[in-house]
Amino acid sequence: MATQDFLVELGTEELPPKALKTLSNAFTQGIAKGLEEAGIEFGKVESFAAPRRLAVRVRDLADAQPDKPVEKRGPAVKAAFDDAGNPTRALTGFATSLGITPDQLDTLETEKGAWVVYRTVEQGRPTVELMPELVEQSLAALPIPKRMRWGAHRTEFVRPVHWAILLYGNKVIDAPIMGLKPGNTTRGHRFHCPKPLIVPTPNDYEVVLKQEGYVLADFAERREQIRKGVAALAEKEAGGKAVIDEDLLDEVTALNEWPVPLMGRFEERFLEVPAEALISSMEEHQKYFHVVGKDGKILPLFITVANLESKDPAQVIAGNEKVIRPRLSDAAFFYETDRKTRLEARIESLKPIVFQEKLGSLYDKSVRVAALAKKIAEAIGSDPALAERAAMLAKTDLVTEMVLEFTDLQGIMGQYYAANDGEPEDVARALNEQYMPRFAGDSLPTTLTGCAVAIADRIDSLVGLFGINQPPSGTRDPFALRRASLGVLRIIIERELPLDLQTLCEWAEQNFTVLTEQDTASTVVDYMLERFRAHYEEQGIGAEVYLAVHARRPTRPLDFDRRVKAVEAFRQLPEAQALAGANKRVSNILTKQGGDSIGETVDPSLLQDAEEKTLAAQVEEQAQTVLPMFEKGDYASALSSLASLREPVDTFFDAVMVMAEDDAVRNNRLALLNRLRNLFLRVADISLLPTAG
Repeated sequence: MATQDFLVELGTEELPPKALKTLSNAFTQGIAKGLEEAGIEFGKVESFAAPRRLAVRVRDLADAQPDKPVEKRGPAVKAAFDDAGNPTRALTGFATSLGITPDQLDTLETEKGAWVVYRTVEQGRPTVELMPELVEQSLAALPIPKRMRWGAHRTEFVRPVHWAILLYGNKVIDAPIMGLKPGNTTRGHRFHCPKPLIVPTPNDYEVVLKQEGYVLADFAERREQIRKGVAALAEKEAGGKAVIDEDLLDEVTALNEWPVPLMGRFEERFLEVPAEALISSMEEHQKYFHVVGKDGKILPLFITVANLESKDPAQVIAGNEKVIRPRLSDAAFFYETDRKTRLEARIESLKPIVFQEKLGSLYDKSVRVAALAKKIAEAIGSDPALAERAAMLAKTDLVTEMVLEFTDLQGIMGQYYAANDGEPEDVARALNEQYMPRFAGDSLPTTLTGCAVAIADRIDSLVGLFGINQPPSGTRDPFALRRASLGVLRIIIERELPLDLQTLCEWAEQNFTVLTEQDTASTVVDYMLERFRAHYEEQGIGAEVYLAVHARRPTRPLDFDRRVKAVEAFRQLPEAQALAGANKRVSNILTKQGGDSIGETVDPSLLQDAEEKTLAAQVEEQAQTVLPMFEKGDYASALSSLASLREPVDTFFDAVMVMAEDDAVRNNRLALLNRLRNLFLRVADISLLPTAG
C-alpha cells in the first residue's frame, strides 16, 4: 500500500501559554487514536506547537484503510428454505436488506447447526476522505474549559482560527476545517515575516518556518534553545547561574516563536528584600529568570526572553528594566511596612477570616492546632512550648501586605517576619515548614517543631471536615485533604516519628465542639490508611502487598511502612507463593470451624503423626525466634525466618488429615494451624498474596 506524509496545521491568535503544551499533546494523541481506530497504517507522529499554531505531522501514512472481510449471519438453513427447497420469506427478507439475491449467500456450519451467511469484502476508504473527519474529532475533544466564537462564525475554539493546512504528500485535502478552506500556506513571525509561506510537502513544514518565517515550530526544540541561551547568557555576562524553573520554562516557550534571551539589571538596594519575594515578582508577573552567583545568592540581574531579534536590544532591555522597577519597589515597600507590626499583634486579625463556616475562623483553627501541636511535640520529644507558639503564629503572615500581594509566599514570609520579631529559630522555621511538603516529592520539615505544626494543621483539617460530613468526593477536594493525608504519612515515615494516627485523630477530635459525625477519628484513620495504596504503587510495590498489611490495620504509619517493606521482601522469596497458599488454606479451614473461637494452645500429647509433630516443633521454635523480632518491629527478619516453615507445612498438608474424627485431635490440629497463622498475622495477612499454581 502506498504511503505519504500528512500535515495538519491550525493557525490561531495567541494561544493560552499555560495550556499550549497540554493542547498540543491532546491534539497529537487524538490524531493517532483516530488513525488506530480507523485501521490506517502509519509511522511516527510528530507534534508542533507555538503561540499561534498547533500542528501534527504523520509519517508514512497509508493512502487508504485496508479492505476488510465482512460476514453477516442470516437465518438458520432450516428456516431459510421450505420443504421444497425454495427460499422462505426469512431468507428473501435477509437478502433484500443487503441488496442482493439469495443465490449470492453462503452457508456456515457450526456446532449448533447451519446458518445462511453473506460474505463480502468491504473496501477501505481513502485516507484523504477520512482525515478531515479525524482532525475535527480530535479538535472537538481537546481539553478546552471555555470555547469562544469570533466574527460571524459559528465555529468555536480556544482562540480565533485564521488559517489551516491539510496536506497529504504535496496535495491539499480540500475539505473544510474549523469553517475554513485549508491550503498549503502558513504564516511566519508577526513582525519578522508577516506574510504567507508556502509549505510544499509535510516534510518541509518546520524548515520553511525556521528558514523563512522566523518561527521555531517544534516546542521541545524551542524549549531547549531557550534553556541553553538563558544559561549561556548568565554565565557569559555575569559569571553566574540562571535558575530555570521547569514550569516557567514551559510558559516562556509557549510565549515565544523566535526566542532571544536578554539580560537586564535592577538596583542593588532591592536585594535587602527577601530573595523569594523578588523571585516571585519576577517570575509570576514578568516571566523573568533570576540569576545567582557562585555562592548561590541572588544577583541584581534578570533574564527576559524577547520574541524577536531587535535591531536595538538595549531599548528592549531598558523597557523591561523600567517595568520591573515598580514591581520590586512594591515588594520593598510591603516588606518594610510589614516588619513594623509584630506577628503576635496580628493574631487578632485572624478572627474575622473564615476557615470553614461550621469550623470557625482562622483564629479558631490556630487555637486548635496549637493545642494539638503541643501534644504532638511531647510525643516526639520536641519542645511543646515552641510548637504551641509556632502554631499560634502560623497563619498570621496571611494578613501581611506581602502575602496578600504574593500568595505563594505564605509561610516563607512568616519565617522572615518571625526572625525579625526575635522569635526562637525553631518557631520561625516552623512557620514555613508547616506547609511542607507542598507537593509530591517536596522537601519535609527539618525541625521537630515544624513537623509537629505541619502534622497538627493537617490532622485538624481532616478531623474537622470529616466530622461535619464534608469529606472529599470524586474529583472535589477543595481543602486538599488527599494531599494533606499523604503529607502526614510522609512526614511520620521519613522523619521516623513514633506517632499513631488513631491517637492523633482522637486528640484532634477533643478540640472540636461542633462535630456531628460518629466515630470521626476512626473514619479519618481509615481514609488516611487508604492513601497508602497510591503511595506504594508509586514505589512499584503491588496492591496485594498493601492489602496484606492493610488487613491488619496497623495505625502507626512507621510500623505500617516497615510491614509493607518486609512483605515486599518476603514476596521475592521462593517460599512465598507456597506459604501464601498454605495460609489461605489455613484461613479457610479455621473460618469454617469457628474462626476466633479456636485457640492456639497445642497439647503435645495429642500429636499423633510424625509430620504434625515436626510442624509443631518447628512452629514453636519459630515462635521463640520471631516474637522478639516482632517486639522490635524487625518484620523483615521475622518473615525471612518464617519462610523456613514452607517444607514442614507442605509435608503436614500432604500427610495429615486435619479434620480427624476424634474431637480432641481435630481441635489440637486446628490450634496448631491457628498458632502458625497467627505468627504470620503479626505482620500481615499473607494469604492475600499471589499463590503458587
